[in-house]
Order: sequence, then C-alpha cells, then structure tokens
Amino acid sequence: VFGTVLFGRMQGGEGADRVLGLFLNTLPLRVRIGDAGVRDSVRAVHQSLAELMRHEHAPLQLARRCSALPSAAPMFSSLLNYRHSTAPPQGADAPARGVLAEAGERTNYPFCLFVDDQGEGLRLTAQVQQPLDPLRICDFVQRALEELADALDSAPEAPLRGLDVLPARERKQVLAGWNRTAPTPQDTPGCLHERFEAQAALRPQSIALLHERGQLSYGGLDAQANRLAHHLRAMGVGPDTRVAVCAQRGAEMVVALLAILKAGGAYVPLDPAYPAERLGFMLADSAPLVLLTHGDVPAELASASVPVLDLEADAALWADLPTHRPEPLATPDHLAYVIYTSGSTGQPKGVLVEHRNATRLFTATQPWFRFDHNDVWTLFHSFAFDFSVWELWGALLHGGQLLIVPQALTRSPAAFYALLCKAGVTVLNQTPSAFRQLVAAQADSVLAHRLRTVVFGGEALEVATLKPWFQRPVNAATQLVNMYGITETTVHVTYRPLAAADLEQAAASPIGQPIPDLRVYVLDAQSRPVPVGVPGEMYVGGAGVARGYLNRSELTAERFLDDPFDPLHGGRMYKTGDLARLLPDGALEFLGRNDFQVKVRGFRIELGEIEAALARQPGVHDAVVLAREDGAGDKRLVAYVVAGEGIDAQALRTALSAVLPEHMVPAAYVRLPQMPLTTAGKLDRKALPAPDGEAYATTDYETPQGETETLLAAIWAELLQVERIGRHDDFFALGGHSLQVIRMIENMRRHGLSADVRALFAAPTLAAFAAATEDMEIKL
Repeated sequence: VFGTVLFGRMQGGEGADRVLGLFLNTLPLRVRIGDAGVRDSVRAVHQSLAELMRHEHAPLQLARRCSALPSAAPMFSSLLNYRHSTAPPQGADAPARGVLAEAGERTNYPFCLFVDDQGEGLRLTAQVQQPLDPLRICDFVQRALEELADALDSAPEAPLRGLDVLPARERKQVLAGWNRTAPTPQDTPGCLHERFEAQAALRPQSIALLHERGQLSYGGLDAQANRLAHHLRAMGVGPDTRVAVCAQRGAEMVVALLAILKAGGAYVPLDPAYPAERLGFMLADSAPLVLLTHGDVPAELASASVPVLDLEADAALWADLPTHRPEPLATPDHLAYVIYTSGSTGQPKGVLVEHRNATRLFTATQPWFRFDHNDVWTLFHSFAFDFSVWELWGALLHGGQLLIVPQALTRSPAAFYALLCKAGVTVLNQTPSAFRQLVAAQADSVLAHRLRTVVFGGEALEVATLKPWFQRPVNAATQLVNMYGITETTVHVTYRPLAAADLEQAAASPIGQPIPDLRVYVLDAQSRPVPVGVPGEMYVGGAGVARGYLNRSELTAERFLDDPFDPLHGGRMYKTGDLARLLPDGALEFLGRNDFQVKVRGFRIELGEIEAALARQPGVHDAVVLAREDGAGDKRLVAYVVAGEGIDAQALRTALSAVLPEHMVPAAYVRLPQMPLTTAGKLDRKALPAPDGEAYATTDYETPQGETETLLAAIWAELLQVERIGRHDDFFALGGHSLQVIRMIENMRRHGLSADVRALFAAPTLAAFAAATEDMEIKL
C-alpha cells in the first residue's frame, strides 16, 4: 500500500480540532501482486492512478471525519514519490540509470522512496525511520531495487508474482550462511537405548530415577528393562514394531519405554487421562503388537483385542529372564516412538520419529548445555507430550537423575517448587504458562533452588513476563533458554539464551538460531526465501525431520517435502505452518500460526479437530472454535455454535469431554443464530463475540451457603470471569483449567484456607469442594 496520512488532530480546548498536513498530489494506492505480467500490471496501476486523480482534492469534511482514525491502525507503511525532471544535486553527475541512497530530510513514515526522473536515468532516494537499520536500507536500495528494475525491464511479460526481489548475496545468506549444518559425529551411538546402556555401564550404582516410592539405579533400571525386553522379544517385538503404553507416571512407565526400545520396537504413549474414545482411536490407528498398562486405565483398553500386559500384575512372566540386553536389532533408521498430535481432520495423527532423529538432538545441543551426570532433571510433562522426550532421555542419556514428578504436584506450583528445591533439580523444562506460576510460588517460599538451566518450550514466550524472575538476585546463576520446536522435527528446532536485557524486547517471541544440524527457511507463499525482517512461513530441514505421519500418506506428502535448497544431500524439510521473520543477525522471531492451529497451555491444538467433534453432535448445524485471550495471560478455547433448541453449554461440554482430552474441551459455548460473514461471504472471526455468563456450563443457580462457599464463590467468579457462581456449579465446566487451579489454590491460601489440589479434581462443584476444604481444615 502506498499512501500518506493526509490529516491529523490537534488536542486542546473547545474548537481545537484542525485539519493538518499537506494534501497536494498524494494518493493512496493498493498494488495487488498477482499472476499478471509486468506490462499488464503497470497498465493496471496506471489506470488506478488515473481514476484516483479525480479524488485528489478531498472535501474538508471528509478529512475531518477521517482524522478520527486511531493511530494504532496505520493505513500504510511506505510512501512512493515520483518527481519528474528533478535536477541532480550540485556536483553530482546523473547516471544513465543509477541507484543511490542518501540521508535526507526527516520523514514521518516508516519507508519513503523518492524516484527522480532526470531524463537520462532515474535517481532513487530512500528515507527511513528508526529503528530500521539505515545501512540495511541502503543495501536494499542499492541492490534489491536495482535487481528488481533489471527484472522488470528484461521480462515484461513475466508474472509479477514470480519476480525474485531478494538480492543474490542476501539469498545466499538466508539459505546457506545462517544454515551451516554440522553432521552428527560418526562415533556417537545412534539408538536411544544404546546411549542409556553406555551410561549404565559407566555408572551402574548412580541413581537414575527418583519417584514417590523410592529410587532406582542405572544398573537396576537396565536390568529390569532387559528382563521385560526379552519377554517382548519373545512376543515378536522387533524393528519398527509398535508397542503401546498406557501407564501412570512412575518407574514402571520408564522401565516399559526402555524395554520396548531394547527389544527393537517403538513405543506409543497413551496418557490414561485422555478420554477412552480418543485412546481407543490411537490404539486402533497405531495397531500395536502389545499394550502395556500400569495403574488405572479405561476399561475399553483393558479389554482391547490387542494382547495386554500389566506391568505389575504380570511381572512374574519376566521376573526370571536374563538381565543382559537382548541381541541388538534396531538401527538408527528404525522407529523409536510414535507420538500423536492434534489433527485438523477431526482425528489425532501419529508422528513417526526414528532413533537418529532423537539421539542427534542431544548430540547437537550438548555444546550449549553441557549436561552431565551431576544434573537432576524433572519428568514434569505427560509422556504423550513430546516435551517429555527431552526431559526423559535428556537425563538418562547423560547419566543424570530423573525426578518423576507426581501428577498432583504438577498442578500445585508451591508444592512443585518445594520438591525441586528439596531434590536439588538443576535442569527444568517448562511451558511459559507453567513457569509464570512457578515464579509466583517462589515469591512465597523461603526455599532456595539449584537450577542452572530452565528450558522453555511448547508455546510462544513473551519475554516481558519473566521480569519478576530477573528481579530476584537469587536467580542470577540460572540460565533461561527459549527453544522453539514441534513434534514433527523432534522436540526442539532453535535455541535462544535469555538475559535481563531482553525484557525490553517487543511482544514477539525470540526463538534464536537453529540447532546446528537443522536448517530453518523463512519462505513466502511461493516457497521462495523472503528478505530479512519480512514475515514468512518456517520450513525446517535437517536431521530432526521425522519419517512422516502414521497411515497418513497424503498428509505426509503435503507437509514433509523435498528440500530444494539442499539438492546435494537429498534432504527433506517440514512445512510447519508457523510464521517467523529473520533478524539482521540471523536470529529468528516467532510470529504465530498461519492457519487455525493454536497453542494453549503448551498443547498444540488443531481447532478443526474440535470443530469436527462439535459438528458430530446431534442438533449442531455449524461450529467454529477460537482461542481467545480476553484476559491477560488467560488464553482459553471458545466454541461458537449454530444449534437447535435444547443444545446448551452443559450438554456440549459433557459430549466433548467424552471424546477429547481436557486441554481440547472449550471453556465456553456461545450460541449464535448464524455465523457472521464478511462482505466476501467468508466467516468474520473478528465479529465473533466474547462469551458471557450463559456461555459456560452452569447449573440452576443456588446461592452459596456458609462462609467457605461464599468466599470460594467470590474467588471463582474473579478467576473465571463469571458474574455469579452457584453452589452446584462445576469449576471445570465454567471454563477452569489446570493453570487456573493453581491460581485458585494460591488465592485460597492468601485468604487463610487450606487447599488440596486433588480435592478439586475429585469434587469440582463449589459445594463439594468447599466441604472437602472444611474437612481438611478440621483434620489439620
């Protein structure tokens, strides 16, 4: 868009509104870059200008009306000024066609380009505002515009969209200069279990696992896994064989994962907290040779047609088997695990990750982190979430200790902070949302931590939220690192250490440089590299790119592509759907998604999967789901439905809770007579309203009774932004989630109420939770 601000407003007393600015010969123009040729595009622009000239003298009343436009919504970002027969500066020779950049008078616009037609040639002068780099703009004018002018002149019939505006030198820099990949050392073991076995042989007596029931040494863990591996091998488990695991977090779960790899197979983690229908789909889709269980699992899985082994009840079957490892069968090119992520078609999709994808992650990042046997890690996240791959194998492949955090403590920042201090945790991995709650818990604690590294992942980081952490001197020795990554490229892609100086950054999330054996390209819609500073879609190539999707050949072909920028090595790249831009130093800045996939509390969610689940409900005619952040730091899913009578928030939430995991169930359900549309007939997402009280799954209102219920009702109303809370209302049905549970517990403690996070999950209605709280007070 070329144009200029033609108006302004002076603030003062009555009658102070004045029209400001120069109106002469300035026209707004939108240039559409399409498939038309250069010659036709120039003619179209000429025609548009001719038509606009009829409106160059705008009525004063129109200017006054337009002057009320908010400055936060600029009409344009660049200004083109063509000046005919302008004499060159004194002492300068007019070139036949020169491209120059020089300092000029001050400009009020982000970028101004002056074209002086001197008869024998053109003179270009650029003016920029800070914080744009003047040297970079100079290079842009001297090289990019010159090359673009050549392209326009030499190929008048070529599609305008097809012209390459990136100078050759910058193209080489963004494709190769900042993507110098380093190969994995040849002497590094290529399988996860082999790297673990090397540590077990080196330090068999060292502690490998810390858990609720005690601890387990490297030697003990290796022996237990070997026994189970021999049994699995006898059942037919071998290379690329899939074995499902549905187990509560604990030592048995880790033994199972390690045994599967030792047998040569690949593990498929099934979180028992997921709905039975979702677990059933993943079990059927992955078609495992055997299902390993431990603890309470859905009855549908326990009665599945696939053979089931209970890691505790059936342990006698392998108790007397050899403790040495089975004969190695798996190679680095065989599968290590299959982790399911949200799918836009209504069903989750399994990502096929090979051993080499995972082991090279730790080899490539080791020069940055220097992990060793002195580190204590936490297994904080669900093993069905790919962040757990970094946590679990990061500890065991470096000889460190892995602290398995009980599920209840992951929902209580105060208790978790006390645990990590007591255990001497040195490496912590957190989503930014969870870390904000941990920082708040630290403020209320007298305990001191020993963290040397905190790694962020799972969702975009707003650096400004780390201010409370950096303000405390006790945290000075801890290095914070932001790492962008996705399941399809094996957990992490980039690395960005953080410092207090980064607090002054803009709101966008800095994600830094690619891991040395990966390549990150920022490309436009035609899959061409974009200039530095220009937003584009990220594509990731290199050793971390997974094999593809299980049973989804078409989707694999769509997202896992041949790498055209690495033809010599025949590499592949993954189309992420994430937007970013390159900074002048080659670092990357994350800008969000280019589709309807979102990150909520660290979980990557395809909104289409939730919309498909809604559309399957009887009486629902149309459905749209958004991730809204109507309150600072509180992103929640909101469903908009066009439905028949009798369809309310409670019914929809109950139906979705049976088929979707908790983090994918919308918090609110807004009924609409019809979906709002734009003038082009497309869904107008910006017109979808914020949810009101009726959008939440409430029951018939009954006034809270007693001091505890009344106080809890006030806390819930403020936290959940619901006008009133009845004594039979359900915390989660009102839109509450695990992070809000944390805030609620802390708020209760400030009001003198003892709280147990497990009580809320067992009794989520106001009256039931208040009764559980009072019982706890009496026991104390």
